[in-house]
Amino acid sequence: MANFYTDNPHIQYHLQHPLMERIARLKERDYADADQYDYAPSDYADALDSYQRVLEIVGEVCGEVIAPNAAEVDLTGPTLHEGRVSYDPLTAQNLDTVRQTGLMGMSLPRRYGGLNMPITPYIMAADMVSRADAGFENLWGLQDCAETLYEFGSEDQRERFLPRVCAGETMSMDLTEPDAGSDLQAVMLKATYNEADQQWYLNGVKRFITNGDSDIHLVLARSEEGTKDARGLSMFIYDAKNGGVTVRRIENKMGIKGVPTCELVFKDAPAELCGERRLGLIRYVMSLMNGARLGIMAQAVGISEAAYREAKTYAADRHQYGHAIDKFPAVYEMLALIRAKTDATRAHLYETSRFVDMYKAYDDIARERKLTPEERKEQKYYSRLADAFTPIGKGMSTELANQNVYDCIQIYGGSGYMKDYTCERLYRDVRITNIYEGTT
Repeated sequence: MANFYTDNPHIQYHLQHPLMERIARLKERDYADADQYDYAPSDYADALDSYQRVLEIVGEVCGEVIAPNAAEVDLTGPTLHEGRVSYDPLTAQNLDTVRQTGLMGMSLPRRYGGLNMPITPYIMAADMVSRADAGFENLWGLQDCAETLYEFGSEDQRERFLPRVCAGETMSMDLTEPDAGSDLQAVMLKATYNEADQQWYLNGVKRFITNGDSDIHLVLARSEEGTKDARGLSMFIYDAKNGGVTVRRIENKMGIKGVPTCELVFKDAPAELCGERRLGLIRYVMSLMNGARLGIMAQAVGISEAAYREAKTYAADRHQYGHAIDKFPAVYEMLALIRAKTDATRAHLYETSRFVDMYKAYDDIARERKLTPEERKEQKYYSRLADAFTPIGKGMSTELANQNVYDCIQIYGGSGYMKDYTCERLYRDVRITNIYEGTT
């Protein structure tokens, strides 16, 4: 059986990093949940075993379900009918499988139905999902929006929404608009508070929204009348069960076709404020974007891994002039460079995710008690490292992934230009990675 975890010693190697023991101890609060939950670890060895078992399940789902479905999903994709999106049947099958195997809410606390895993194993899972189908990663990976809701929402909001994500409901982050792409402070979707019914309502248009017909949306909107800058923006939670949003169109994209990218129309859509007013972009969306960039790094690394394996297999099988072409120095060098770039970006990815794990663990502990001066110092140290490594890694991993898939096509030659081969899909899928969530 194909398993994208057990066949990849590179991921397994990074799971053994010495810092993971500290991360696990902080995440588990010295393993305080062991008596309360049957599946909570009692020590680091138990925690590491749990991470490995979950990643093996992810690897099997990727190898046996998601990857075999990817080519057909790329051909058909989602459909739009009367303002609502339907996933391709095989995308729906993928989603049902990850729900049934409990792979939603991986990093969320157990009290909400999550697995309470650190960010690093979650990003490893994203790496494997992206290797299987980069488009599906854009759907499955948006569960990390729940991290933002957990960090900045009220306890009432956490109790109402997070168990739904852990149970398998999907999320989206509704940020960009026709006139507000990278320049998010230009967002003009209007949020108006109605005193009579004590309710916020959203009106306007959002564009290029990944998985735009999701169950739960985080929406950036202008809440302060007369403002035109970032200080007038707040973040809202929109529940699709309440109505008020229709999908005007699904974008006809070059790649990542399995997940719908939508244009949304908000018309008196009821919503609720998440966090404080005026901090929507300045604080909450910047945090959300950093998490999203980590996910795109994982997507790029997963595509690079897929490109290497496609190129290596083809070069070993393809014979010219009486020899397999992987014996030709030029081709051998290209394969070696693809492997080196993939390994380098993966190392950077997991180093970054460990930094994120450390400072977020301290952030979470600070909600329960005051940090000691030593803890506060360490929190700031890892936060600064994460802030530096995230944009560097996002730029490097996505640019190198584009190079890797380019070289994979080159090794295939004319065959690589044909839709019969996976590398043609990888070439289309990878191109967006150095554009969205912060363009290079």
